[in-house]
Amino acid sequence: MEYARPHIGAVNWLGVWTLYRKEVKRFVSVLGQTVLAPTVTSLIFLAIFSLVLGGAVRTVGDVPYLKFLAPGLIMMTIVQNSFANNASSMMISKIQGNIVDVLMPPLSAAELTFAYAAGGATRGLLVGLSVSLAMAFFAPIEPYNVAAIVFFALNGALMLSVMGLLAGIWAEKFDQLAVITNFIITPLAFLSGTFYSIERLPEIWRTLSRFDPFFYMIDGFRYGFIGSSDGSVVLGAGVLLAVNVGLCGICYTVFARGYKLKA
Repeated sequence: MEYARPHIGAVNWLGVWTLYRKEVKRFVSVLGQTVLAPTVTSLIFLAIFSLVLGGAVRTVGDVPYLKFLAPGLIMMTIVQNSFANNASSMMISKIQGNIVDVLMPPLSAAELTFAYAAGGATRGLLVGLSVSLAMAFFAPIEPYNVAAIVFFALNGALMLSVMGLLAGIWAEKFDQLAVITNFIITPLAFLSGTFYSIERLPEIWRTLSRFDPFFYMIDGFRYGFIGSSDGSVVLGAGVLLAVNVGLCGICYTVFARGYKLKA
């Protein structure tokens, strides 16, 4: 008795969907750790910074500080979880030796990149939505430009998702992954104006911030809520698109060559 073989066209959509579903089920199975914990942490940050830096009394320009702070915390949560999802997933697969289960199926380098990037971004966006709903009870969050919110949230999540994937491929142990997080991701996040306007920084640090893609990501996302920004929103959109194209190209090359993936 012969069984019909599934037809695989130019794109193996079934394989892409299966890998994407695997990545999503991986964090959905522990929602308390992957969604609830970051939400609570963000609320604690909101409480601490609002109390220490003046709360509703202080303003940044004409914007109340809580309203200014909330979008930055939401975006920071999105990018942290997008990065962590793929970085940990790839590291665990390599350490446990089941990375072969991903490399053996008929999935191209582009399909692997897309499925992993989408999986990591999904976690980041889900956590971001959870944080947004929770913060709405404590901060005056009102969308000003929905298109900007969606664009910068999607591209920010995608950027850190691919960065996490590359970090997980490069790192051979969790200590190396911690180095990337502590000395690259965290400094870039804090230099981006998450908790403050970069206009308050000294000239040299303000200039450096404008070379930080995290700044454009958070600045554009915040613009979607408060209607003002420290930089050009159009330039920020262009920077994010260029960075994402470059990162996806690097990730494609890494998968195509099997860098640190083949024995």
